[in-house]
Amino acid sequence: MLTELGGKGGRVCQPALDGSLRCPLIIRPNSEDAITGNLFGTLQAINPRHWLPHFLNHALGAQRFRSQVYRNFKVALWQRQPVMPGHLVPWKEGSTEVDVVITWENPPTTVFVEMKYRSELSEHTSHHFGRNGYPSDQLIRNARVGLYHCGWYDEPKLFEMPKQDFVLLLVSPRSHNDLVRQYRDSTRLRRCIPHGQLLKNLPRGPFIGHISYSQLMKIVAARVRLMNRSESTLVSQLSDYVSFKLSTLAAP
Repeated sequence: MLTELGGKGGRVCQPALDGSLRCPLIIRPNSEDAITGNLFGTLQAINPRHWLPHFLNHALGAQRFRSQVYRNFKVALWQRQPVMPGHLVPWKEGSTEVDVVITWENPPTTVFVEMKYRSELSEHTSHHFGRNGYPSDQLIRNARVGLYHCGWYDEPKLFEMPKQDFVLLLVSPRSHNDLVRQYRDSTRLRRCIPHGQLLKNLPRGPFIGHISYSQLMKIVAARVRLMNRSESTLVSQLSDYVSFKLSTLAAP
């Protein structure tokens, strides 16, 4: 974060800034990984009751979550999910890497967060180019992987696992995305997923949402008065960082 904020923690060489020299993505200014790591790496150090339910409710446009003590709360970055079983997708598919996975146990809940900075949602994912009559964008892939992971496919299993609540969110510079709007329609969602008839029930809706970086930071900053000194300092630094990252989007 300091390196990006005007080079206060040291400067990255120009070839790395230009992309002609391969450096870790975490220090490249156009990297989604950089803002993902700094944003959620900071938020996980702040008591989730101060930001998590407000973040989720705003993104979903509904009061679904309340402030509470989140038991066994975890934030995992770039977590690979198990491969979807071959009988559920008519193409060969590898594992899915989710940018941010948030979990807690009371009640069992999993949140997938797809992060976008300079790029849009990919229209096609690896091994699937929309040739089977189903959309192949990143959002629908994360939706079906998450629904499977959380036990929402109604099919015989060797070990029956209780369903987990599931939420899928997109975080991006803009505050609107048409795919999010489309997939919030449960009928359309089922049609866009192979064997969608197995999704007889879905998580309590809405469970797909979208929020911008600016909206997220306003939500966090509005609750600084409830935080301790260390947390409020982190929020201040994070606000400066996100503002800086958004300002670079307008730069030529």
